[in-house]
Amino acid sequence: MTSQQYFAPLLRRLAELGVRVDTLAAPGLAPAQLVQLKAADWGRLGQQARDWGCRWVAGWGEDPGLDAGESLRINTCFEKAGRYLLGRTVLPRELATVPSHTPYFPAADRPERHTQDLLGVTFSLHPDVRRWTRHQAWKEDEFPLRRDFPAAGRSAGPTPADHPYRFLLAQGSGVYEIPVGPVHAGIIEPGHFRFQAVGETVLRLEERLGYTHKGIEKMAEGRDAEGLARLAARVSGDSTVAHGWAACMAMERAAGLPVPPRALWLRALMCERERVANHVGDIGAMLNDIAFAFGFYQFARLREEWQRVSYAAFGHRFMMDCIVPGGVALDLQEHFIVTLRDEARALRQQIAELMTIINDLPSVADRVRGTGVLKPDHARALGCLGYVGRASGVDFDVRRDAPYPPYDSLSVTVPLHHYGDVNARARTRLEEITASFDLIEALLAGLPDGPVRTEWRPPADGAEGLGLIEGWRGEIMSYVRFGAAGRVARFFPRDPSWTTWPALELLIHDNIVPDFPVCNKSVNGSYSGHDL
Repeated sequence: MTSQQYFAPLLRRLAELGVRVDTLAAPGLAPAQLVQLKAADWGRLGQQARDWGCRWVAGWGEDPGLDAGESLRINTCFEKAGRYLLGRTVLPRELATVPSHTPYFPAADRPERHTQDLLGVTFSLHPDVRRWTRHQAWKEDEFPLRRDFPAAGRSAGPTPADHPYRFLLAQGSGVYEIPVGPVHAGIIEPGHFRFQAVGETVLRLEERLGYTHKGIEKMAEGRDAEGLARLAARVSGDSTVAHGWAACMAMERAAGLPVPPRALWLRALMCERERVANHVGDIGAMLNDIAFAFGFYQFARLREEWQRVSYAAFGHRFMMDCIVPGGVALDLQEHFIVTLRDEARALRQQIAELMTIINDLPSVADRVRGTGVLKPDHARALGCLGYVGRASGVDFDVRRDAPYPPYDSLSVTVPLHHYGDVNARARTRLEEITASFDLIEALLAGLPDGPVRTEWRPPADGAEGLGLIEGWRGEIMSYVRFGAAGRVARFFPRDPSWTTWPALELLIHDNIVPDFPVCNKSVNGSYSGHDL
């Protein structure tokens, strides 16, 4: 059943309410169905999508320029049962106002505020009107994603401190605040965490992110396809393969460009290696946060050895820039097939031996069981993805539920747990590693012959594409629209961290302050993937 057929009941319900919905043909946006409606009906779309059981995937805006008649576009994407619906409305550039989806989907909160700050769109009935992305970097009446705003900005000096940002005040007898960050003791990126606690018990956590706003969306404008692929690979360095694949998929769909089967299988091989590397490293880091140094050292060693083989086989430890428009940058040499297969089998055995030791330690179990519980209802309300969602009963994986080549010809095992604590997230990661080992063996055994790249053909002006990839953190969505001469007019990448950062604020409730590091690492949201 196509997305158009699947969402027909929802569209009929909107029509019964007097909402005119135009169904538009957009082959490059497949598997999503594109619909357009009036701005005044935008809130009804969100309400009916919520009532129909949809998940809010992403929201973004764009300024098509003066050729579009002084208008802005607002887009949103929903998912249900592996089908996607992309809604669109058009707003005047001046006094651009549209109803908010946040009252129906808490996941829309920060993305809408991001669009508010960058595009100058007001979301009426939004429960939180505070800035999110701006951080005093530009004036109140300046919006960087407008076409008349220069990519280099207009700042004449250092950005002022963001002291006017109003955190919720601590109240009550014995309640005190603990500010952490944005600069941290380690090498992680900046993020501010404002705790309210009584004794050691956390009553509330409020995050403030966006300190490293890179201007990814603005920098994408005017790039050619290869330039955009390189930029996408740097949205979040630990997800360089997944973000690069999602962006290239979007561009290839916009251009109607077929990708050689061997290239698709190599992309999947790299993506599974990326998944294993990050899960192995994070499990070690979680053990470090509960002071189990032996486990930290061993998992760090295993990740390092794994990444060294990635360097030997693909030319880069993180496989950065290996995915290019039309395929992959280099082929896998025949002798590496045996190397990669043997390495996966050896790592599987070593992890099993380590977990036998770790699972026998009461001190480890005491720190992770019942700690940082994300309730299933909260996970679903936030649209949590990947291991964070699956540890709390959210059973969704793009590879299985909205399959794309080569996963549409492979068996994908998706682990699922319901306790939602640190232990469940760790177990989900371990089981995902095992599933990736199985996929790696299948990919190496079935790797087809043939070319690894198709010559790029620039698409027509206005062509759009949507890329949907299951990265190691979960579903990654990339939207691309091309302008004249095959240059990118709009690029929007949605990292899973947009949904998992809010989850951290909820799961830390009623935990003790010293458990925050392990709770944080069990979620491991990407600062960079969020701070576009």
